[in-house]
Amino acid sequence: MAETLYETLGVPKTASADAIRKTYRKLARRHHPDVNPGDAKAEDTFKRVSAAYEVLSDEKKRAAYDEFGEASLAGGFDAEKARSYTQWQDTRQRRASTFEDGPNEFDFSELFGRARGPQRGGDLHATVQMDLRQAIEGAEVALDVPGQGTVRVRIPVGADTGSIIRITGKGSPGARGGPAGDLVIETAVRPHPRVRREGLDLYLTVPVTLDEVYNGGSIDVPTFDGAVLLKIPPRSQSGAKLRLRGKGIQRKDTRGDLVAVLDVRMPDRVDEALAAALRASTAAYGEPVRKELQL
Repeated sequence: MAETLYETLGVPKTASADAIRKTYRKLARRHHPDVNPGDAKAEDTFKRVSAAYEVLSDEKKRAAYDEFGEASLAGGFDAEKARSYTQWQDTRQRRASTFEDGPNEFDFSELFGRARGPQRGGDLHATVQMDLRQAIEGAEVALDVPGQGTVRVRIPVGADTGSIIRITGKGSPGARGGPAGDLVIETAVRPHPRVRREGLDLYLTVPVTLDEVYNGGSIDVPTFDGAVLLKIPPRSQSGAKLRLRGKGIQRKDTRGDLVAVLDVRMPDRVDEALAAALRASTAAYGEPVRKELQL
């Protein structure tokens, strides 16, 4: 028995649209040809999951597939005519059982729209991998699209994994003079080794010394706009979050922040004077540091 589109994605037939989208993104990133150069099996898997997602991510296409199965994937498939055909078959069978079978007048060519008017071409889907900086600043990419040649696409500022860009008329050619489909591009942002993204905010772990967190001070912190000065309040704790307003991700008229997460680093060389000073520092704590540590 042929594999269903749900089995291709590895989701149940009852899966929500959000679950289907998340599963597809995970599979697309894992099997994308850019991640697996020269791996024919991975490329084939990527094509199959992309084709499955094209149907199951579209509410109408998914409903037709659930009702009619593989037949709904044929070019020009018309759900209403398919239902008419099913009803005609049921009526014909009922008539046959009572010897009232009439003439066969159903036009089978209408089921798939053959010999009819113009038909829109199908959409083509592609995934574009990019670095976090490219996603923040926007980027222009060139895609080789079957039947369209090289298409240059501008990825807008602030794109995230799962962002969708639709290029009208750059999909598969239409039939019988119909318009071409669209090129649908989904972005996948590679993880950054130092920066974590949450919505429009960026989180950066910043190493600091004992002196800087105890006495306070100002340090240079890198951002995607260049270095800025970060003021550390005296007696800051490791893990403290200090917010740099407007240094996050821009999207339309809104811009997020960059959150510096302090990471206190102990000295890595032996110093007896420092060791003695730290032992004496116990008296400077207002209460036991593990006072609230309970399980």
